[in-house]
Amino acid sequence: MHDLERFIDGFQRFQRRYFATDPALYCDLKQGQHPNTLLIGCCDSRVDPAQLLGCDPGDIFTVRNVANLVPPCTTGQIYQGVSSAIQFAVDQLKVSRIIVLGHAQCGGIRALVEQQLSDEDDLDFVGRWVRIAEPARLKVMQQMPHASPAEQRRACELAAILVSLRNLQTFPWVRERVEQGALTLHGWYFDLDAGALLAYSPRADVFLPLVCPLVKES
Repeated sequence: MHDLERFIDGFQRFQRRYFATDPALYCDLKQGQHPNTLLIGCCDSRVDPAQLLGCDPGDIFTVRNVANLVPPCTTGQIYQGVSSAIQFAVDQLKVSRIIVLGHAQCGGIRALVEQQLSDEDDLDFVGRWVRIAEPARLKVMQQMPHASPAEQRRACELAAILVSLRNLQTFPWVRERVEQGALTLHGWYFDLDAGALLAYSPRADVFLPLVCPLVKES
């Protein structure tokens, strides 16, 4: 019950902030949402995008899933939760940027790298999902066969972000707006070990610091 009380207290703080102290924001949001950013993040409880980026309600349209993955565009009679959210954000909300936000110590990527997957269990939904990033794992294992497991996992976390960025461009409405210059794609990585934020640079083909780790005072 203690956790439930925390959640109720948390909602009361939210209520006081946005409906009592500063009601103007929700007066506007009641008319509709107008975020300019779609953020695709991981459902890991340690990496809440709104909390990490200091967002108010209405700032970002968020899709969260295991390992912050984007599947390639496919058709067929299957559920398309992530794909439908991307379509809604691009077609209806007209977002001007998409950020794929990966992170260190990702459990989904760890399962992929360590091959903790089942080829026989029809109910292994996680296993089938994280195989979207199989090209990233194969690339890492080819280029870093003698690296430590921790180094391989981190490299795969970064490479999986690039797989998702490529998969985004298989969606025609994304590709069209990118070509028009109306939409930009970004790959970010939260290094929760160091407390830093990295961004992929297509020009340098490497992840570079956006926000460096804090310098510890001696």
